[in-house]
Amino acid sequence: MNREEKAFGTGYLTLESGEVFTGTLYGAPVNGFGEVVFTTGMTGYQEVMSDPSFAGQIVTFTYPLIGNYGINPKDFEAQKPALTGMIVSELCLEPSHYESTKTLAEAAEEFGFPILAGIDTRTITKRVRQNGPLFGVISDQPMQAEEVVSLRNKHAKKSLVAEVSSQRIERYPGTGEHVVLVDLGMKQSIVDALLALGCRVTVVPFDTSIEQIKSLSLDGLMFSNGPGDPEHLLAYCSEWRKAAEQYPTLGICLGHQVLALMYGGKTEKLAYGHRGGNHPVKDLETGKVYMTSQNHGYVVKEESLEQSELNVSYRNVNDGSVEGLTHKSLPVFSVQYHPEAHPGPSDTSHIFHQFIQSMREVGAKTYA
Repeated sequence: MNREEKAFGTGYLTLESGEVFTGTLYGAPVNGFGEVVFTTGMTGYQEVMSDPSFAGQIVTFTYPLIGNYGINPKDFEAQKPALTGMIVSELCLEPSHYESTKTLAEAAEEFGFPILAGIDTRTITKRVRQNGPLFGVISDQPMQAEEVVSLRNKHAKKSLVAEVSSQRIERYPGTGEHVVLVDLGMKQSIVDALLALGCRVTVVPFDTSIEQIKSLSLDGLMFSNGPGDPEHLLAYCSEWRKAAEQYPTLGICLGHQVLALMYGGKTEKLAYGHRGGNHPVKDLETGKVYMTSQNHGYVVKEESLEQSELNVSYRNVNDGSVEGLTHKSLPVFSVQYHPEAHPGPSDTSHIFHQFIQSMREVGAKTYA
């Protein structure tokens, strides 16, 4: 069978607004329902595909050609994708790269999500930017808007972190500081960045108790990225704060948002989120601007921090939103962007060095 025969015929994206887009279905012959979002990265579709932060979402790629270098065994951010579908303008069925082992369409079929190709992705992006969060369904037939709205309401209060967090403790050896990483839906690249700097890493499920965390004899605590509404995790924040105030702590993406919640802050949903590898962020201490990789739909409300123990450390150049927080007296800080990149620029990898330095300054031990 040649790769052209992997298509499953005509497919449709039905938005809750009632608008329908027609294309060609690839991947798995299943319906895909979720929030329709867009990402602006020119590369990195494999990392996007496998990033748990995209759980429950249909991802639209603004770059016109997707799949041109195939899928390789090394660039997965999780064992299996959590997104519910992809929308692309042109899907490459004959990739060219020496590490490629399968096409994106074959990977989608294997992992069980649909790809809708041949779509005017610029129009969908404009719809999301103009109208705010939109939900939709990829299927082999158009649907009624009421059906999409019904599905949206059904999933409105669904917490996604439990679906993508580790189910057991996972240990990664190293000779340096011991970091306990609370998995809210982490990217593997965060672990890899810590291991590259010599850290020993223990990944724990998101609902691990503070007593269990303390029993691991850690030097530092980290809260990972992840999907969904951060306020769904409010029930855990008081315990997390107790842990954060005993160890040097770093939060990334969703971890940044829950850190704000720990200290009485609030979050809100952005109109269309920040997703891609070209988001400028300003360090308010140095004035330096970094290009960052981002993937989030919620943001910390700055006015909610006025009476808290946190200061804003980074700000988004485009819309002024909060991109980083620092505790006024403790070695506790967070960033909304992804210092580990993958995909995107690694301009902010110094965040990991800053975290390691904070552990050493409070007497972190070196493990043989």
